[in-house]
Amino acid sequence: MANPGFARTFKTAWFARAARKAHITDEQLCSAILQVMAGQADDLGGGVYKKRLRKNQYRSIILSRARQLWIYEYLFAKQDRANIEDDELDEFRKLARVYAGLSTYQVNQLLREGDWVEICDGNQA
Repeated sequence: MANPGFARTFKTAWFARAARKAHITDEQLCSAILQVMAGQADDLGGGVYKKRLRKNQYRSIILSRARQLWIYEYLFAKQDRANIEDDELDEFRKLARVYAGLSTYQVNQLLREGDWVEICDGNQA
């Protein structure tokens, strides 16, 4: 695959706990982001993507800022729910717009405070 370019990837503190319980590793998440960047995910519009994980057992909601920052925001088991609701999608789109407005300083602040964890910096293949 061609170099996808610079794409830092994060998971929220909530997502980190949910992924740990689901036995989804950072390596799997970084690999999945490369697939999302290659168009192998559901683009829900407004910077919101849905990606299947762990052999289709889980669904992740990923928010993107200009396809340079990717944030794993929400995780659910396919057996627990079929999909997110329309009002949830609206809220994820609003949150994606907020993330799009974050400065580098604000992103670093989220990292320092433990709200986000960086899991890949775009240099992995």
